[in-house]
Amino acid sequence: MTDRYTRSRILFGENFQKLQKAKILLLGVGGVGGHCLDALYRSGVLDITIIDHDVYDVTNQNRQIGSEAEGISKVERLSQLYKGVKPISIKLTPEYIETFDFEPYDLVLDAIDDLPCKVALAKKTYKKLISSMGSAKKLDPTKIEITSIWKTYNDGLAKKFRAELKKAKFDKKFDVIFSDELPNCEGLGSFVGVTGSFGFAMASLAIKKLLDTPTLH
Repeated sequence: MTDRYTRSRILFGENFQKLQKAKILLLGVGGVGGHCLDALYRSGVLDITIIDHDVYDVTNQNRQIGSEAEGISKVERLSQLYKGVKPISIKLTPEYIETFDFEPYDLVLDAIDDLPCKVALAKKTYKKLISSMGSAKKLDPTKIEITSIWKTYNDGLAKKFRAELKKAKFDKKFDVIFSDELPNCEGLGSFVGVTGSFGFAMASLAIKKLLDTPTLH
């Protein structure tokens, strides 16, 4: 059979069915999350729920998929572009995260910037969490690494994240995407070659974890 997943089936073989059965929760669909969504969707993951409260503005157009739809909800627009994706438009808070049911999902992908929410996510979902660190101010995608949160360096967001986790007396390990490249500017300048690569790295790690999981939900 030849269809949109032909090349994915060639690559993943019998394990392709694991991707088709997986349930993914993706929080944040901006410069990192949008490209992560694109990679997962194109690879054959069918059940993806996305959470974001933001709307597109003109400054998003240098890096975000769907951003030509200025003033439109990101999750609503992406659910139109990626048929079957489930949108939840809500502003994340630690309180919301505390009450949200993460149990049905095989993986939780954190592509948000809000530090209190990232801490709340780590505390509740670290066993199935992949978290993105800071992708702004950087130019070189070859500097991107995947490691434990406790082994990150030269990343301002990761440093603050570690400090807040320590304050919360949290010492568990979970994987993060980060770059050791030093900042190239003041402010939140960004380059799609890096932000998109963060998203692709997150999707790649997610797929590897799914393929290595004996039993999915």
